[in-house]
Amino acid sequence: MAFAVQELITSDILKPARYLGNELGAIHKPWHSANVRFCLTYPEIYEVGASNLGHIILYNILNAQPRILCDRAYLPAPDLAAKLRQTQTPLFAVESKRSLVDFDILGFSLSYELGATNILEMLDLAGIPLTSSERDNGNYPIIFAGGQTATSNPEPYTDFFDFIALGDGEELLPEIGMVLEEGKAQNLNREELLLDLAQIPGVYVPRFYEQVESGSVRALSPDVPTRILRRVATPIPAYSIGLVPYVETVHDRLTIEIRRGCTRGCRFCQPGMLTRPARDVEPSKVVEAIEKGMRFTGYNEFSLLSLSCSDYLSLPAVGMEIRNRLKDENISLSLPSQRVDRFDENIANILGGTRQSGLTFAPEAGTQRMRDIVNKGLTNEELLRGIKTAWEKGWDKIKLYFMIGLPGETDADVVGIVETVAWLQRECRGKGRKPIQFNLTISNFTPKPHTPFQWHSVATAEFERKQKLLRQEFRRLRGIKVNYTDVRLSAMEDFIGRGDRSLGKVLLRAWQLGAGMDSWYESVERAFAAWSQAITEANLSWKYRQVENGEWNVMECQNSDTLLSVAFPWDHIDTGIDKKWLVEDLQRAMEAATVPDCSFASCSHCGVCSTDFGHNIVIKPLECPTFDGQFVPNTNKVQRLRLWFGKVGNMALVSHLDLMRLIDRVVRRACLPVAFTGGFHPLPRISLASALPLGATSNGEIVDFELTQPVDVEDFKTKLSEVLPSDIPIYKVVEIDLKAPAAAALLQTAEYLITVATEKDISFSTLSEALNAIKSRAEIWYEQITKSGKHQQINLRERLLDLELIDTNVGNNVATLRYVGSCRNDGMLLRPEHVLFMLEQVTSDEYQLQHIHRLGLGLE
Repeated sequence: MAFAVQELITSDILKPARYLGNELGAIHKPWHSANVRFCLTYPEIYEVGASNLGHIILYNILNAQPRILCDRAYLPAPDLAAKLRQTQTPLFAVESKRSLVDFDILGFSLSYELGATNILEMLDLAGIPLTSSERDNGNYPIIFAGGQTATSNPEPYTDFFDFIALGDGEELLPEIGMVLEEGKAQNLNREELLLDLAQIPGVYVPRFYEQVESGSVRALSPDVPTRILRRVATPIPAYSIGLVPYVETVHDRLTIEIRRGCTRGCRFCQPGMLTRPARDVEPSKVVEAIEKGMRFTGYNEFSLLSLSCSDYLSLPAVGMEIRNRLKDENISLSLPSQRVDRFDENIANILGGTRQSGLTFAPEAGTQRMRDIVNKGLTNEELLRGIKTAWEKGWDKIKLYFMIGLPGETDADVVGIVETVAWLQRECRGKGRKPIQFNLTISNFTPKPHTPFQWHSVATAEFERKQKLLRQEFRRLRGIKVNYTDVRLSAMEDFIGRGDRSLGKVLLRAWQLGAGMDSWYESVERAFAAWSQAITEANLSWKYRQVENGEWNVMECQNSDTLLSVAFPWDHIDTGIDKKWLVEDLQRAMEAATVPDCSFASCSHCGVCSTDFGHNIVIKPLECPTFDGQFVPNTNKVQRLRLWFGKVGNMALVSHLDLMRLIDRVVRRACLPVAFTGGFHPLPRISLASALPLGATSNGEIVDFELTQPVDVEDFKTKLSEVLPSDIPIYKVVEIDLKAPAAAALLQTAEYLITVATEKDISFSTLSEALNAIKSRAEIWYEQITKSGKHQQINLRERLLDLELIDTNVGNNVATLRYVGSCRNDGMLLRPEHVLFMLEQVTSDEYQLQHIHRLGLGLE
C-alpha cells in the first residue's frame, strides 16, 4: 500500500523536491496493471542517482516493457532518514510512494567498493532483512545488485544479494522480468525462482556456489553454469532521454552515450577490461538523440559519454553538427573523458563558447617509461600538443589526473609528475595571457580484478612517503592546486575489492558501526574507524595487513605458471578476457612494452572477440562540418510580457533557485524567443518579481519576459502552459511597454494567508483582540542580523498595512490570518514570521507557522 509520506516530505527537510517523483520524464504506470514490479534503488542521494545515465536508461527500458512497472528509490539524506525511523515509516519509492517491501524485485547499483554500506542502510530503512538467508522465511522482494563493482568481484557482497547481474543490463533486466512473471504465474517458491534465474546468462546466484579452500568459487550443482557470462549490449541513445530533476544534480545536463567499451588496454583500468569489445553508436542516432533530447528536456548543456570520448572518431563531426544546429540557443557541450593526444582545434571549437566547460586530461604518470608500463599510449610530444592547443584556444585552467604506486615505479617517476607539470607551465606562456593553472588529483593506484595488475599491491606507508615527496617538490611551483586521495580509503577499497566471502560480516558490522557514504570526504574519519573496528572484530586484521603492507605483491615472480596458479575469488566470472593473456600482458608491462589499441590496429588476442561477446564496432569518421562560429546572444528586445502564475501542490517544495532553472527550461521546451543579456555569461532575460519561501504556496507570482520577436499573448500563454507542470498554473499574461520598469523594481506589497497554531485554546474573539492590539500600536521592534553580521533594530509595525482574522479551528487550536505588508526588494519586507513575532508580543503565547499562502504581489 502507498504510505502518507507527504507528511514527512515537508519544507523542514533539505531539498524536499528530491523525493516528489514528479520530474519531467517520470513514468507513472498503474500499480495493478503490472505483472512484475521493479524498483531501481540507487544507493546514493538523489542528486547522484537521478543524473546517473545507467539508472535513467534501465528505468526507461523496463518501463517500455508492457507488463513491467519500474519505480525508483534513493538513499535518503540524514534528515529524512531520521524522520523515517522516528515515525517507523518504511523507505518508499518516489513515484508510487509505496514501501519497497511491496515490490517484486529491487535492483541496486554497486558502483564502488565501499558502497555496500549504503545499500544496507536502505534495506534497513525499508524494513527488509539484510541477508538473503533471512529473507527466505518471509514474503520479501528479490534483491539483486549490478554495476561495475558487482561484475568485477561479487564475492564480498554475496551474503546480501539473491543474485548479481553481470555486465550490461539493457537486455538482461527485461529477461529477468520475463522469468519473474513466469515464476509468479507458476507460484514458484524463492529457491525455485532463483534456480530459474540462474539459467539466464549474466545472472549469478551465489547460494548455488561455494568458496573452496584455495579461494576460488565452484558450483554446487550441475544445474547452474560453472562460469557466469558477463552480458554485453549495444547502446541505444534514445533511452538516455528522460528524468529532468527539479533540484540541481551532479550532472545537470543531457547525457548521450556515444561509445561503450574501450580497447586502449591501459593495464590499471578495470572498466577498459570489463566493457570490451568497443561499440560505436551510429553518428546519425547520436545527433537525433541529442536534438530530440535538448528539445524535450530544455537543458542548456549536453554531454557525450564514453570511457574515452576522443576514440569516437566522429566526435568532432557530431559535436560540430549539434553546435551549428543549436547555435542560437546558448548550448554548451562537456566531455567527461577525453585523451589529450586527440584534443585538437575541432574538439576545442565544439567545447568552447560563452560558457566554456572545464577540461580534464589524465596523463596518469609523469615519465614516458611509466606511461609505457601502464600502456597509456601517450608521448610527451602528444601531451604538450594537447595542452598547448587548449591553452591557445582560451583555457587557462586544466585538471590533470596522475597516479602513484604503479608497478615498477621509482622515486624518479614520482618526481617526474612535478617536472612534467612544470614543463607544461613553461611551454604555455605568452604576452597578454595569464599563466596556465593546473588542478591536479594524485590518486593512489588500487589494483583491480580482471586487469594485468591484479597481482600487485602497494604498502600504505609507501603511498604516504610518495605523497610527502610530492608535497615537497610541488612547493616550488605556483599556479598549482594538488589534491591527494586518502591512503586509508585506497587500502580499504583494495581490501574489499579483491576480497572473498569472508568479508560479508565485515561489511555488515561496518554499517552497524556507522560506516556510510564512504566516498565522501567528510565521512573519512568516521568511516575508517568503523571499518577498522569491523575488521578487528571479524579476526581479519591479518588479511587487511596484507593489503596495508603490500604483501600481495607477486610482481617479482616471472614464472607465468606460478601467476596462473594463484586462485582468485572472481575467477568464475567470465569477462571474456583470458587469464593467461593478463599474465602475458603483466610481463610485457615489466618490459615497458606497449600493446596497440585493437580498435584501430592489430588484434591483441585478449580473448574477448567471440560469439558470446561480439567484436569491436568502429564507425568511420564523418566529415566535420564547417564551424559556424560561437553563439552570439540576441540582445534585441522587441516585446515584454508580464505573467501571473501560481505555485501550488508539490511545486511548493521546489526552491526559488530551482524554480528559476525550471522556467528557463520550459521556455526552451516551448521554443519561445527570449532575449539574452550581453557579456561573457549571457543569460535569458527572465525576471521573477520576488522569491517565495520554500513550502509556501501562491496564486499571485509575477515574472517578466523580454522577447526578440513579437508573440501573440494568448499563444505565449498556451505554449508555456503546455510545458509547465500542472501545479504551476498561468492566470494572466499582459504586454507591457519595453521601457517600463521590471516587476521587481515596482514591487511594493504582498498579501498573504498564514495558518498559525498554538498549544493553548484559541477563540475567534480572543485572537481578534490580539490582532486589534497589534494594529493599535505604533511600534513593535524586532532585532535582525544583516548579511554583514550586524544587529539591526527594525519597526515591524510600520511595515504592516492590513491584518485580519479569517478563520479559526477551535478544536485544533489553529487560525488563518490575512495580512498585507511591505515587500520591496530594498529590504523593506514583512515576512510571515514577523507577523508571528508581533502576535507573540501582544499575547505572550507561543505560535507555530503551519502554512504560508501568498495571495498576490502589489506593484506601483
